[in-house]
Amino acid sequence: MSEFHGSASRGPAPEPSRTPPPRTRATRLRHRLAELRGADVPAKALDARALAALAANPGCRRRAILDGAGVDKAKLASALGAPSGFGQSQFALTRGNAFEAKVKADGGAELLRLAHTRLDPGAKPPEAAAVPDLTAQGPEGRTARTALALREATRAGGWTLLDHPMLALDVAGSLAFLEPDAVVVHPDGSWSVVEIKSFPMLDGSADPAKVGAAARQAAVYVLALEDVAARLDPAPRVRHRVLLVCPKDFSNLPAGSAVDVRKQRAVTARQLARLTRIEEIADALPEGTCFAPDRDTEELTAAVAAVPATYAPDCLSTCELAFHCRERARAAGAVTRLGRPLRAELGGLTTVEDVLAAARGELGDPDDPAVAALRRAAALRAEALQEARAREVAAVCR
Repeated sequence: MSEFHGSASRGPAPEPSRTPPPRTRATRLRHRLAELRGADVPAKALDARALAALAANPGCRRRAILDGAGVDKAKLASALGAPSGFGQSQFALTRGNAFEAKVKADGGAELLRLAHTRLDPGAKPPEAAAVPDLTAQGPEGRTARTALALREATRAGGWTLLDHPMLALDVAGSLAFLEPDAVVVHPDGSWSVVEIKSFPMLDGSADPAKVGAAARQAAVYVLALEDVAARLDPAPRVRHRVLLVCPKDFSNLPAGSAVDVRKQRAVTARQLARLTRIEEIADALPEGTCFAPDRDTEELTAAVAAVPATYAPDCLSTCELAFHCRERARAAGAVTRLGRPLRAELGGLTTVEDVLAAARGELGDPDDPAVAALRRAAALRAEALQEARAREVAAVCR
């Protein structure tokens, strides 16, 4: 009773504050990216293939913000009137899924045998490997479950196969969730990435271009695994030789090869570190900018044009917006459409018009090596044309 009166003597309890707590920086960024993508548009996951392409062109702010916001660039390109045929065919996807299922059959016995043979022949054979269940709610839950499974497998000291684990990697301030085909934990506690591809391995070797693309993709997974390993004490070793599994010759039998991705990992880490942070790009955009594909074409064109792009011919094989960006680069006379090596040689000359003016002696510093080379090339061309005309005149006179 006295306790009741004591409480009453203090007067009525104050009303709870209705002012919501301030949003964190990460929350504000997520809301901003959702506004850019479109309120009702689901985010498109950023995979390792896209990350490898993004790292190959770190100066392209357009791709960085579109990928960071989860914009479906294929739908955006179609809405802009420049659809791209970029991507795998349905037949290739079906064939690849069927081959992957074959490789992972019987608890991944064949895959583990290849990992033992190609990556760790000195270890004990993987006779009874563990295959933990990685099911969880949402990408964040799957990422946490994968980290737990990796920690438990490392302590167990045997062979463990993680089928489609989920990894997270911070990319310019935005979290990307990545799903490698598999990760193998060795008896010594080290981790290896496994890439399963449907292109053939003929006489023990595959198409170098396709192997290079697979290596760049695997390097992204290695970086993400290193982030997970860094949070453990002691940190397990993430192997820089990954297992590439492909069909042998013209059969459907799996063949394995160890691919060293140290170079690709170093390049990817350096390029990702150079990316302008997503929030900086978003803050520089005009208010109301939105990339939702259901917007008016003129509005979408203006929104895309508000973000600087760095187009190069390589984009045709790596980006769904390449046709649109190529049209704009041609219209602007940008030298980037002629290739990155030439663009690097031209220094501060960014348009074809500037290049021609410099060659004619109308623009540029004569002491600039690029300008001097252009003028020398123009002089040689004029001299060659003059000699050719002289030969033509001589032939006519005879």
